[in-house]
Amino acid sequence: MTGLLVLADGTAIEGFGFGAEGEAVGEVCFNTAMTGYQEILTDPSYAGQIVTFTFPHIGNVGTNDDDIETTNLAASAGVRGAIVKAPVTDPANYRSHRHFDKWLKVRNIVGLSGIDTRALTSLIREKGMPNGVIAHNPRGKFDLEKLRTMAAQWPGLVGMDLAKDVSLTQRMDWDEKLWDRAEGYTNAEGGDYRVVAVDYGLKRNILRCLTSAGCDVTVVPATAKAEDILAMNPDGVFLSNGPGDPAATGEYAVPEIAKLVHSGKPVFGICLGHQMLAIALGAQTHKMHQGHHGANHPVKDFTTGKVEITSMNHGFAVDRASLPPGVVETHVSLFDGSNAGIALEGRPVFSCNITPRPRPDRKTATICSGASSSR
Repeated sequence: MTGLLVLADGTAIEGFGFGAEGEAVGEVCFNTAMTGYQEILTDPSYAGQIVTFTFPHIGNVGTNDDDIETTNLAASAGVRGAIVKAPVTDPANYRSHRHFDKWLKVRNIVGLSGIDTRALTSLIREKGMPNGVIAHNPRGKFDLEKLRTMAAQWPGLVGMDLAKDVSLTQRMDWDEKLWDRAEGYTNAEGGDYRVVAVDYGLKRNILRCLTSAGCDVTVVPATAKAEDILAMNPDGVFLSNGPGDPAATGEYAVPEIAKLVHSGKPVFGICLGHQMLAIALGAQTHKMHQGHHGANHPVKDFTTGKVEITSMNHGFAVDRASLPPGVVETHVSLFDGSNAGIALEGRPVFSCNITPRPRPDRKTATICSGASSSR
């Protein structure tokens, strides 16, 4: 036994460590996606979390240099650890550049295999996402009491602003488009709409979606002022995904978002951006019991009457009962009935708690259309 997961209630789960050696504390969640583990582990929205994969075979297609989602490559890995069931085999994919174990070592992420991930997932579903410590020692030597104390004393994600740790620190122009099997990633030659994306923990593929939809994209840090954004004269402003408590990040971000809304410019947000936009419009957010983490979440779109299968990654949600007059609920999760989208009546201001599917066939960028649908 060379790996250990210790929860805040004292529970210790033994396994086999891989990846980086050492110990890391965070919130333990589970993700139900069957693919995309590299994108998940480089998604800044997972900062402060230890990800349990419910799909048993993780790492078997290796890793590459293209599927990194982190925008700020200078920032340390936000995710604290990865928990899988089956041992990682040698990579078997033509796009692989590096073994999963070596990739985790380079990114300083602790891995743990040999865990009954179904039992751990059931525990999280019943009791909520616990704080915990993931540890890897090749000699199997652990100070169990120290690890229990670390897990018990970690304050958790409520009240924690993590966007500042993963956001870009300076302005950046983006022109890369969605991946193509024949050509890989290509670059756009300008766009029909000028969009400013506020980086609270952006994923690169979201920027590619905007570029492929016809947008000329400029990315600004989470701390950017509304005056500076509006000085660029954008056709629309995008509020990105990100980690941590929206109320904590909102202490400096919400006043700027309110100014952007008041300007009359189209504003579109997802995930953390959605939650902070809701706060700016007068709503409240709350911590979820187990969160939504996966690629198969059914969401009802009230604007079309259709049900969409979406990707989700958030541990906080907008309180439906707190939506003020004039703010309409546009999407709802069919798993637990939690809010998944809002729109401001009569204004081109809307957001959702989901990752919209790429629609490269659409020539018009939704962010600039003023529609209330998330697509």
